[in-house]
Amino acid sequence: MLKDKINTDNIPKHLAIIMDGNGRWAKQKGFIRTLGHESGSKSVKKIIQECLDLGVEYLTLYAFSTENWNRPKLEVDTLMRVLINSLKKELKTMQEGNIKMNAIGNLEKLPSKAQKQLFEVLDKTKDNTKMTLTLALSYGSREELVNVVKIISDKVKNNIISIDSIDDSIINEHLYTHNLPDVDLLIRTSGEHRISNFLLWQIAYAELYFTDVLWPDFKEQDLHEAIISYQKRERRFGKTSEQIK
Repeated sequence: MLKDKINTDNIPKHLAIIMDGNGRWAKQKGFIRTLGHESGSKSVKKIIQECLDLGVEYLTLYAFSTENWNRPKLEVDTLMRVLINSLKKELKTMQEGNIKMNAIGNLEKLPSKAQKQLFEVLDKTKDNTKMTLTLALSYGSREELVNVVKIISDKVKNNIISIDSIDDSIINEHLYTHNLPDVDLLIRTSGEHRISNFLLWQIAYAELYFTDVLWPDFKEQDLHEAIISYQKRERRFGKTSEQIK
């Protein structure tokens, strides 16, 4: 089994996934796109559980981007419905698994029903400690960085911080992800080789893994392959191989 080849001492602390391919999966099977999102939610459940079992401490899923609001209304409505239903159904599982729910993005743009359900789960899981599951909802990294610039600029203007004090840590403090470590491994499914405006700052030194598998078909063994690939790489963070050794 692939899982047996995983070095449990070298599990990525923060794993992020661009869950791509729901629509194409449905189209290939002759279904409407919305059924692809329904099926994709089943993969979400399996991968969350497997990450929990492997010891991943932080899992961030790109669930809905700022650009996704431009999709047909039926598809957007379906995505919101899938989100609400999943949050309702999986609350018990998150409590039993000691999973803390987190959310990043322009959450105010979400429909009121989605906001209500999301904030309820956030509150009820806030004291859980085994894994932090972050959903990127109405999220766009450029929008996030623009907001950071505005906030820091306002603080400089009001003499709360000085220009000379601005560094990586100051920027980190003002990101949506201020309570998360940098990403170690980023996985994108469906064969696309793009970042698509996702965690641009946070993946500065992340290992990138692309697979042709469409998200609804992404199973535990596909996750194992990605982690094994990650473990074979030498992460130097700008240093030489000799310095790392």
